[in-house]
Amino acid sequence: MFHSRNAGAAQVQPTSPVPAHAIRFATPVVETPAVFLLTRWVYRAVRSVVLAPFRFPVAVSTLAGSVATVHYLGWVWLAVAVLLAGAGLGVWWWRWPVAFRSLVVLRAVAAWRWLWVYRRHWQPVLVVAGLAESYQERQYLPQIRKVTCTEWADRVRVRLVAGTAPADVENRVVELAHGFAAPSCRVTVAGPRDVVLEFPRRDLLAEPLAALSVHSPVDLCALPMGLREDGQPWRMRLHGTHVLTVGVTGAGKGSVIWSAIRALLPAIADGTAQVWAIDPKRMELSYGRALFARYADSAESAVGLLETAVNAMQERAARYAGRQRTHTATADDPFVVVILDEVAFLTAYHPDRDIRRRAENAIATLTSQGRSVGFGVLAALQDPRKEVMNLRNLFPDKVALRLDEASQVDMVLGEDARERGANAHLIAPDVPGVAFVRLEGSPAPVRVRAAYVTDDDIAAMVADYGARGLRSVPGAGVA
Repeated sequence: MFHSRNAGAAQVQPTSPVPAHAIRFATPVVETPAVFLLTRWVYRAVRSVVLAPFRFPVAVSTLAGSVATVHYLGWVWLAVAVLLAGAGLGVWWWRWPVAFRSLVVLRAVAAWRWLWVYRRHWQPVLVVAGLAESYQERQYLPQIRKVTCTEWADRVRVRLVAGTAPADVENRVVELAHGFAAPSCRVTVAGPRDVVLEFPRRDLLAEPLAALSVHSPVDLCALPMGLREDGQPWRMRLHGTHVLTVGVTGAGKGSVIWSAIRALLPAIADGTAQVWAIDPKRMELSYGRALFARYADSAESAVGLLETAVNAMQERAARYAGRQRTHTATADDPFVVVILDEVAFLTAYHPDRDIRRRAENAIATLTSQGRSVGFGVLAALQDPRKEVMNLRNLFPDKVALRLDEASQVDMVLGEDARERGANAHLIAPDVPGVAFVRLEGSPAPVRVRAAYVTDDDIAAMVADYGARGLRSVPGAGVA
């Protein structure tokens, strides 16, 4: 019989090729000799002892003095020294409380917060927040260099891990604030790999501010506007500068405008200051139009007002030429502030190209030439993009209320504003009037809150200071 050559052989099904697996390399584990561990522990202990007098001079001096007193004089003299020191501190606190709080209390608070809050929770907070870096199965953390305290906040100076950027910390400010139980966190760049984390112990700007009282005489270079984050009054300069206020709808631009008008009331009454108002929405400024020397609420009348201001400015400059270089507000030559609410309506959104061109030319002329002869511009804007408002660099002082995007912060306040902690895009919607202010010649933005001027406050302002000679401009339709 004939048999197949494969008779009795098992039938083998063809198989799919097995994909190659990636080769995984494990980091070799080498036992560290005990002598190296012991040497490192001894080094750390000696280093801590050597640096202790420099980091905690008062505590180390007190401890050393107490030990020396007990050793040479006994416990009785130590008790006497403690009583005398306590009496001396009491007299210091009674006679010079400010110096005592600055040199003793705040330093003690800083030492306590460094030990109990930051050093104790530093590693878990930074690991959970995503600021810990790993390399070859070793963990690297930013290091605390110093903790100082002011009346309202803790300032934690931190050395970053090599290869990280301040932006990595800025993107984790919410996590850091919650991790250390602070209302907020602000990051300021102090140098290469050197940042300062500012944690307020309480937010002084959390509660709305009522309209401020009206004070006379008026300092046009320091108008009371509200409160700064350190508890000091926020004062804004109008004479000799121009101010651009930017914020989304509901951010509190009206609070800034009306606080400035309220601060000017005595000067308006005695004729040394005038407010020329442009109100395209007819909802923000129209309620107090009796306070204004000129008022416009349509595109044509607004451009007419701006061109009238340019003519008045140039006439004054011609009179000053060769006679004086600075302006002093008087009844004959009052300080004129032109307030433009929603300035983008004139410069970008209006369909008439001629209106946009005339408005831009007039605003550019006022902001480039008006400050030295007593003409200032206070403009409000929602969208800071260059195609909407390409004149923003002509405003020396800027106020950034709540913004939509992080990139808009640098558009308004300058290129490095976010690196200095001005996180206007993180302002909560429920705190209208909170803003970051950057002044001409000052690199550091300041967090502030403008006072809220209610409709009743405006009605009282009109009743007490309302002008009798309100003038319209061509096309304004104002009686």
